[in-house]
Amino acid sequence: MSSSVAAMEEEMEMEIPKGYAEIVVVRHGETTWNASRILQGQLDSQLNEIGRQQAAAVANRLSKEPKFNAIYTSDLKRAADTAQIIANQCGLKEVILDEALRERHLGDLQGLTMVDAQKMNPSAYKAFLAHKRDQEIPGGGESLDQLHHRCVSSFQKIAGQHKGERVIVVSHGGFIRELYRKAAPNRKLEGKIQNTSVSVVLISASNNRWFIKKWGDTSHLQGIGMLDSGFGGDKTSG
Repeated sequence: MSSSVAAMEEEMEMEIPKGYAEIVVVRHGETTWNASRILQGQLDSQLNEIGRQQAAAVANRLSKEPKFNAIYTSDLKRAADTAQIIANQCGLKEVILDEALRERHLGDLQGLTMVDAQKMNPSAYKAFLAHKRDQEIPGGGESLDQLHHRCVSSFQKIAGQHKGERVIVVSHGGFIRELYRKAAPNRKLEGKIQNTSVSVVLISASNNRWFIKKWGDTSHLQGIGMLDSGFGGDKTSG
C-alpha cells in the first residue's frame, strides 16, 4: 500500500459524520475496593498503584490520537482522578465533573463485599441479582431502567454540545454497560468492562442515533497486570 493511500484511509477513519459527536468512553482505573472485591456504587475509593499505572497508560495512548475538544467525568474520585491524568497528558485544561456520569447507586449494598452483602442484607442482595430492569435496590438504590435513562440523557446532552467534535468521558462499569445497551440493543454484551478500557461511540443528538465504532479496547494495558482478574465491569458491576 502506498503512503498516500494509507494517509487517505487514516483521514477517513478520523472523520466524524455530519451532525454526530465522537465520544471516547473510558472506565476508571482499578481501585483499592476493586482489588478487595467491594461494591462501590456511588461511594468513593482511591485508585491503587495498578489503577494509576492503567490511567497513565490510557492517557499516553489517547495523547497520540487526534485532538480532543473536552473531557467529562463522573465526579466520583476514582473517575475524576483517572480523567485528570488523561487531561494532563492530552493537554486539556479543564476536567468537567458531572454527577450524572456516576456509577449506579447500589443502596444498602454499597461498601460491602458480595459475601457480606448476602449475609447482612439478603433482601437488597436478592434485588441486585434479580437483574429486573425496574427493580430498585433497598436503601435508595437505582433500578437498571433508572440508570439507563440517566446514562442516555447525559450522553445525548454531551453529544448535542459537541457536534463534529471528539470528547472523552470517564465513567464506570455499570454505567458503560448501559451505553452498549442503547447503542447495540440487539446484541448481547459479552465479557466485562475492563478498567481503563476504551470504547468509541458516535452519537447524533438531533435524531437519537447511536453507533459503536470501537468497544472495550485494552491494547494499551499489556504488561500492567490485573486485566483479567479485576473486579467489577460485569453484570454485578458497581
